[in-house]
Amino acid sequence: MDLLNTLVDKGLRRETPTRAEALAVLGTSDDDLLDVVAAAGKVRRHWFGRRVKLNYLVNLKSGLCPEDCSYCSQRLGSKAGILKYTWLKPDEASQAAAAGLAGGAKRVCLVASGRGPTDRDVDRVSDTIRAIKEGNEGVEVCACLGLLSEGQAERLREAGADAYNHNLNTSEATYGDITTTHTYADRVDTVHKAHAAGLSACSGLIAGMGESDADLVDVVFALRELDPDSVPVNFLIPFEGTPLAKEWNLSPQRCLRILAMVRFVCPDVEVRIAGGREVHLRTLQPLALHLANSIFLGDYLTSEGQAGRADLEMIADAGFEVEGTDRVTLPEHRVGAGGCGSHQGGTCGSHEDGGCGSHEDGGPCGSAASGAGVCGGAEASSGAGAEGASGPGAVTEGAGPADGPRPDLVAVRRRGAGTDLAPNA
Repeated sequence: MDLLNTLVDKGLRRETPTRAEALAVLGTSDDDLLDVVAAAGKVRRHWFGRRVKLNYLVNLKSGLCPEDCSYCSQRLGSKAGILKYTWLKPDEASQAAAAGLAGGAKRVCLVASGRGPTDRDVDRVSDTIRAIKEGNEGVEVCACLGLLSEGQAERLREAGADAYNHNLNTSEATYGDITTTHTYADRVDTVHKAHAAGLSACSGLIAGMGESDADLVDVVFALRELDPDSVPVNFLIPFEGTPLAKEWNLSPQRCLRILAMVRFVCPDVEVRIAGGREVHLRTLQPLALHLANSIFLGDYLTSEGQAGRADLEMIADAGFEVEGTDRVTLPEHRVGAGGCGSHQGGTCGSHEDGGCGSHEDGGPCGSAASGAGVCGGAEASSGAGAEGASGPGAVTEGAGPADGPRPDLVAVRRRGAGTDLAPNA
C-alpha cells in the first residue's frame, strides 16, 4: 500500500505526515489492519527496538474533584462507586510505589484529583518524591496534579520530579463539550510550564468519547506541536455514574488504528498505552505492543487493570523485553546533550545544545515543514485513562465493538493505594 510505505519513510525521517495521511490511517479497513500494524511497527522498532517501558500509577488522592470532566469517575457529581480518600502520607505512597517498582516499573506516576495543587499540596508531593527516590536508584517520578500555578513546576523539579503529566484529552474544537470548569488553553499552559521548568512533558489523549476522526487527528497534531517526550493514549472507560457511561464507540481494531496513527505522527516519542486497554483492546493487546513502547503495569487510578504477572507474560510472549532503569528511553537525538529523557549531566527539558526534540534543521521542537502538530500527555483521571466529550463529528462507520458494550470488563479498583489490600503489580 503506497500510503503505508510513505508513512514508514516519513517516520524513519521524523517527518510529519499530512493530515490527509493521518486520516487515511484511521479510515483503513479491517482487511488492511495487519499491514497497518506492521508498517507502524517498523517505525516503533527503528526508534525504540523491542523495549517496553513499564509505568506504575499511585493515586495520591481519590475522588472529591471539583472539576466536571465528563469522562472521569472522580468528577464533580460522579455516582461511580470508586474509592474516595484524601492525601496519602509520603510513606504510604512510597510503599504503594514499591509494589510497582518490584514488578519492573521504571517510572512511578503520582496522581491526585483536583483542579490543581495548592502550595501545601506541592510540599506534600515533594516529600513523597523524595521518599520514593531515596531507596530506588534510577527510578523516574512523574507528577500529575492538574493545572499548575507559577513556580510550582520548578518546585517539583527541585524535589526530584523528572516529568509532569497533563493531557490535552481531545481537540480544542470539542473540548468545551466535555469540560466546562477549565479550558483547553489552561491545559496547554500547564504543559508549557512543565517544559519551562525543565520537566519532561507528558501529554496525551482519550479516544472513544464520541469524537470524529478529524478530532483525533487534531489533538495528535496539537500534541506534536507541544513536543512532549511521552504521549499516553487512553481509551475511554465508560464508568456507570458518569455522563459518558453509554459511550461504547471502540473496537480492538479501531484502537490499533488510533495507536498506529499516533506512532506515525509522533514517531520518536514514547507512546504509552494507558487506561482502557484491557476493556477495548482485549485479546489484541499484544498487537498494540508493536505500536506503543510503553504501558501501565497493573491497576489504574480508580479501575482494575490486567494482573501485573499477565502484563509481564504478555510482553515476553510477544517477543518484547522490559526496559531497565539502565536504559535511556528516548532516541539519542531527542536526548541530545543531557536533554529530556536523560537526566544525566543535564537538565531534562532543555532545548539547548541539542536537547529534547531538537531538529537538525534548527527548527523548533515538533516543527515540521507543514506547520504545527502536537503529541501530548494525559491526565489519568479515571484510572490512567479517562475519556470524555462527545464531539460533533461522526465516528468512522463500523467503529463500534462488534460484540456490543462490555461493561463487565469495567471493574472498580478495590486494592492498593487507599486500602489495606495488596496492590496489583
